[in-house]
Amino acid sequence: MLYLGLCAVLLLAAVIVLAGKLALLYRSLEQLRQEVDFCLSQNTNTLLRLPSRDKQLRRFAHALNGQLARLRSQRHRYQQGDLELKEAVTNLSHDLRTPLTAVFGYLELLRRQDLPETSRAYLAQVENRCQAMKQLLEELFRYSVILSEQEEPRIRPVSLNGMLEESLAAYYAAFTNRNIAPKVSLPEPPVLALGDAGLFSRIFSNILSNILKYSDGDFLVSLTPAGGITFSNPASGLSAVEVQRLFDRFFTVETGRSSTGLGLSIAKLLTQRLKGEITAQYQEGWLTIRLKFPLAK
Repeated sequence: MLYLGLCAVLLLAAVIVLAGKLALLYRSLEQLRQEVDFCLSQNTNTLLRLPSRDKQLRRFAHALNGQLARLRSQRHRYQQGDLELKEAVTNLSHDLRTPLTAVFGYLELLRRQDLPETSRAYLAQVENRCQAMKQLLEELFRYSVILSEQEEPRIRPVSLNGMLEESLAAYYAAFTNRNIAPKVSLPEPPVLALGDAGLFSRIFSNILSNILKYSDGDFLVSLTPAGGITFSNPASGLSAVEVQRLFDRFFTVETGRSSTGLGLSIAKLLTQRLKGEITAQYQEGWLTIRLKFPLAK
């Protein structure tokens, strides 16, 4: 009996010791997890700290520190390269404006000359290509500015109804010239979203500009009381695969009229800056772009 009692005491003591070690192990792992989360979320050179004396855990933490150091180095190279690319694009688009302005000046002088009909046709083609280049430079410059903007959006309640009405009114003449009539469905009570009025205007403007490029006819615009916005237009020249790439930088399709491939990419960047969502879908010949922004409470 004494032997059995002694064994029971020893077994209980072993269980208690193991339970204590497991508790310390779990606590150390949780602390390690928190340290990793902090290092990944913050741009810091802080190393993982682990008070546990467990050799295996300390080796694991040491290996994680090595991986985090490499990740920080790669992140720094990426950020530096991204910054240099933005500056290069900004400088390039700015530097090309001067010679392009001079080209337009010479084209205007040529237009005033008494030229043969064939020469005038060639001149019109040259001017058309120069206009396309000018648009590309402007969008490149605008895109680089948006990428480099550090100022936070001025978040406040904004009426989505009003912003959509203003944007549609601004494009009235352009749609009329192409015999496109929008069908608009907006709720009467104002739908207030948290955002920046200037950014909302640029987002809607870029989407409407995209409709001008791809629409085969009239298009639909709707806003729900929950803040869901839908732009739909027939676009037989697109495919489901192409639609999935519409938000990619510089992606264009053959049916795009003077397209630079930056409009929807800019719209996506600005939507994300406002903590919203934007998606594109293609079904039965119709392109549908949906947006959702946080509503004001």
